[in-house]
Amino acid sequence: MENLPVYHGPIGKEEGERRLAQDGRDGCYLVRNSDSVDGVYCLCVLNNGYVYTYRLHRDEAGSWAADTTPGVQKRYFRQIKNLIAAFQKPGQGIAMPLLYPVTAQRRAQTHTEAQTPSNSLSPTHSSPNTYLQQRPPHAAQGQKNRNKKEVRQAFG
Repeated sequence: MENLPVYHGPIGKEEGERRLAQDGRDGCYLVRNSDSVDGVYCLCVLNNGYVYTYRLHRDEAGSWAADTTPGVQKRYFRQIKNLIAAFQKPGQGIAMPLLYPVTAQRRAQTHTEAQTPSNSLSPTHSSPNTYLQQRPPHAAQGQKNRNKKEVRQAFG
């Protein structure tokens, strides 16, 4: 699992949701350790401002499967990367296809770059916080737009 770019380790539910909200795109996803069951992982995907979590586990033969929507036949994969590839297609029993990987490596590099002092007069890397201030999470934008509409209806 450690070699999987979207694996974030034991970050917890709240941190996983925060990382997906930072990306903000429907279909962004990551894998983390389950908070409640040892040896089980969670596939988390953002859709319409909500994070949907699916447990990933291995059977006795070492194949991977995901708990999906009831009524969808469970599929088994020899490698976790094959499971993720299958869930990138629509109609697989999850809220939406996996479209945008939120990689732990990219996140670590961004964090390191933001903390590295620069000797140049102009910054070469933008801080991840700058990006977040410019583009609020998807769910926040939806709420913001609803509030404007409600204000217009109340005073219009």
